[in-house]
Amino acid sequence: MSGIENEKRPAVVLLSGGLDSATALAEAKAAGFEPYALSIAYGQRHAVEMAAARRVAAAQGVARHVELTIDLRAFGGSALTADVDVPKDRDEAEMAGSIPITYVPARNTVFLSLALGWAETLGAFDLFVGVNCVDYSGYPDCRPEFLRAFEALANLATKAGVEGAGAFRIHAPLLKLTKEEIIRRGLELGVDYGLTHSCYDPTPEGLACGRCDSCRLRLAAFARLGLTDPAPYAG
Repeated sequence: MSGIENEKRPAVVLLSGGLDSATALAEAKAAGFEPYALSIAYGQRHAVEMAAARRVAAAQGVARHVELTIDLRAFGGSALTADVDVPKDRDEAEMAGSIPITYVPARNTVFLSLALGWAETLGAFDLFVGVNCVDYSGYPDCRPEFLRAFEALANLATKAGVEGAGAFRIHAPLLKLTKEEIIRRGLELGVDYGLTHSCYDPTPEGLACGRCDSCRLRLAAFARLGLTDPAPYAG
């Protein structure tokens, strides 16, 4: 490893294995950070995304990839963590109508807290997350207000922050991009979207359903770009 590479600042990147997080990882690398990827199995019905996270981390290259397991099924409250049907075949107007049942209570707060704990042990002050508030985002924990508040919390709640060792920063490079813009940027950075998985309700074989909100937004964005989504779909 060269001296230049040794000088790269570490950053913790939340990596779900989906399209957005894969692009956020590529953005962290493009910004000159040494990425440490964190993937969390939280009892989600689309656990196949953990395998996608491994593929993405291996393809893009990370300093270390940690997989944590917590079980948010103990709380439920979401179609992703309880025996509740995932909405299908909705148009974008329907998706934007209210906070969807696929919202997992406090998920990004929990995930960022775990990322913050790892960052402090690494001496890292930069956290990357692939949240987006443009495409139908009814999720309250995908808003810039939430990210600013968590950043303030990070600097108040840590030894490193209190002692002035550095200032924590939450990077959300995709926050105000459309899905098409995210894909276009990812392709510029060499992201292989065939390795990613975005479906909320995959088949037992791990194929994307093509009908849930996440699939429909993803497919529509590729179509608007005149591209074929390389991810495997059922049917």
